[in-house]
Amino acid sequence: MSSAVLPLPRPFAPALPPWESTFQAIIALVQGEMGEGEAFQLSLWAEDSQFIRFNQGKVRQGGQVLDGALTLTWFQGDRSAHHTFPFTGQPDLDLPHCRAALAILRQTLPQLLPDPYLMWPQGKAHSHTVYSGDLLDPQDAANALLEPVAGLDFVGLYAAGCCIRAQADSAGQYHWFSSDTFSLDYSCWDGAGQAVKGSYAGRQWRAADYWAKIAADRQQLQQLNQPRRTLPRGRYRTYFAPVAVAELLGAVAGSLAEASLQRGDSPLLPLRQGQQTLSPLLSLRENFGLGWVPVFNDRGEVAPQMLPLLDRGHLVNTLVSSRSAKEYGLTSNGASSGEWPRSPEILPGTLADAEILATLDQGLYVSNLHYLNWSDRPAGRLTGMTRYACFWVEQGEIVAPIDNLRFDDSLDRFWGHNLMALTQTQELIPEVGTYGRRALGGYRVPGMVVEDFIYTL
Repeated sequence: MSSAVLPLPRPFAPALPPWESTFQAIIALVQGEMGEGEAFQLSLWAEDSQFIRFNQGKVRQGGQVLDGALTLTWFQGDRSAHHTFPFTGQPDLDLPHCRAALAILRQTLPQLLPDPYLMWPQGKAHSHTVYSGDLLDPQDAANALLEPVAGLDFVGLYAAGCCIRAQADSAGQYHWFSSDTFSLDYSCWDGAGQAVKGSYAGRQWRAADYWAKIAADRQQLQQLNQPRRTLPRGRYRTYFAPVAVAELLGAVAGSLAEASLQRGDSPLLPLRQGQQTLSPLLSLRENFGLGWVPVFNDRGEVAPQMLPLLDRGHLVNTLVSSRSAKEYGLTSNGASSGEWPRSPEILPGTLADAEILATLDQGLYVSNLHYLNWSDRPAGRLTGMTRYACFWVEQGEIVAPIDNLRFDDSLDRFWGHNLMALTQTQELIPEVGTYGRRALGGYRVPGMVVEDFIYTL
């Protein structure tokens, strides 16, 4: 397809009522099959999504996806097993699939080893959350996305529609979460192979916000046309845009797992032991009040609406799953099995956006990072590279794009004594994965200025 005005399919009929009623029919089926000494858990994901893929400022692929899957976990004594099967929302198809899954699980369970830390379903929590959005009309979406980028080599993926997550179990828990969302993950390229990368996401499409983002991208593309500057390795004051901050947070997030701290392989262990604190400017929390992800986890357990993790540089909570709670004699706080932040937010600071370059004065303006990895995990050292629209700044003015630099620095420096400022504004940096299903959530973060960030190559 080479035309932006190619008609795209109308969305499917509203999917929520039949999908939820079918989910409830499956719950009733499984409850009827459950015998003495058995328990179950059901986990559902489903979506009704529009996808449009762009390349060279044109629509290359477009379509609608209606998809879903159910995972049935069966418990018997100190053993459990799970089986995943397609979910269509049509009882005549889904109920036979469920019966077949149950037969497979009952054959499998006796062959498994006992699990000493197995947690059976428990609790009676209920929730029913539906977020309605104001999304682009599927017929008009391509034109609305392409009009502001006319004349640009625009590459990206737009995904929008309804995403569902649901949980139920034999203990009586029941949760239903449905949210209309959109995300646009894109890059704008110049003729010399340089790019400005961006994203836009939310529940309400605001054309003015999108036009403003593209206008800022056009300005950065013009700045990329200046002669590039190769910088020697060294230590530079650096401004990290919210996207780069989100990438750093994503690399560090797993360190907040209680299991990781108990094993002693978390770089945040010195904070737990009271040997170290981070900057008093830094506060991090789980904020389910944002409504981007369900407040219930993969076991149907409900997390607090707000859970502080770092408070002014001090580690005040970790993410504790039911399994870790049982293994280490703790109390779960509704963390997922992987003990990963699901709705993380770094609280803003006091730096106005208009003062970012003046505060930076001389140093690097880093829009994106690439290839993040631990160079020394126990010491909290991260390595990676700059990528996309990164600039050298002098006297508070952008003067040249830079060649990519490798960095290697530690948490106790860039989120410790070298953290100079956080911006007043935050951005939602969405999870844009679509492998198997649309990802939910993202990171709500400010930008930050760091002194003497270490660049090694």
